[in-house]
Amino acid sequence: MRSFRFQPIGTIRSCFTEKFGIPRQPGLVPEARAALEIGPPFDKAEAFRGLDAFSHLWLIFVFHACQGHAWKATVRPPRLGGNRRMGVFASRSGFRPNPIGQSVAKLLGIERRKGILRLRLGGIDLLDGTPVLDIKPYLPYADAIPEATAGYAPEAPAAMPVVFAAQAEAVCRNADPAAYPDLKVLIAGLLAQDPRPAYKQGHEGKPFGMRLWDLNIRFRVSSDRIVVESIGRI
Repeated sequence: MRSFRFQPIGTIRSCFTEKFGIPRQPGLVPEARAALEIGPPFDKAEAFRGLDAFSHLWLIFVFHACQGHAWKATVRPPRLGGNRRMGVFASRSGFRPNPIGQSVAKLLGIERRKGILRLRLGGIDLLDGTPVLDIKPYLPYADAIPEATAGYAPEAPAAMPVVFAAQAEAVCRNADPAAYPDLKVLIAGLLAQDPRPAYKQGHEGKPFGMRLWDLNIRFRVSSDRIVVESIGRI
């Protein structure tokens, strides 16, 4: 069987500096933003001519944080509570024979800053530093199939209410919008998905931490809501 070598065209720079807290699917949190920095020799303006006419992109990427781990024939999808195993090819797990993923993102703009060609993206679910192998324009008439079925994940997970304690509320209110865009909305959107591992769900009152940029978000989960208790620097 032939083998292939690929050179990434660019790298994702996102607010997610660790895997915990990343949305489990793209588009669930529109405020989750990133930039795809295109590297040479692929950063030629003509290579992106016409791309700004498309609202969304497919990103073909590498699960770089999974490299060095053996692939698994079966995995425990979070949507099944982590208690049932499914075949790896019936999942989007990163522990695959080839750690390649695909994600759809909203294209917010194309710019060149300090000589670096950057694609600004929204609704992302990618770890900072993710290598991107290719991008392709999203075609609604071909890529959206209304009658498609989705097996054990037929619809988006239910969102939980999120409330902010006084300190966390104040940090969000005073945060630099250029450094931390839509911080409160972003945190609320991420935590509403309940990012806890399935095996820790049910441990009400236990403290958890989630990293965004250089911030540490501390929260607890009760039976009916998630409380953001504090936001501090890492």
